[in-house]
Amino acid sequence: MDLRQRVRVEQRLESVIRRLDGYYAAEEAILGGAQEYSLGSRSLKRGDLNAIREQITELEDRKDELENALAQGSDKRKSYRVVYRDL
Repeated sequence: MDLRQRVRVEQRLESVIRRLDGYYAAEEAILGGAQEYSLGSRSLKRGDLNAIREQITELEDRKDELENALAQGSDKRKSYRVVYRDL
């Protein structure tokens, strides 16, 4: 991985970490009882805990992929597809 690719992967990793921190804060707020509240005659709902947890799982997986890419020196996945042909 050259320097430009490494910088790009590091930037993506920082972005994923920032988003992940935001989702952790949202999950904590909802678990603290801030999911639904009322103002006068209006009732408001802040967030869907299941959707937030799904996004946290996806972001954690992406974070692991990017950290592995930095450790291994490549942001490409190492799987290939082989198609056998009978000619």
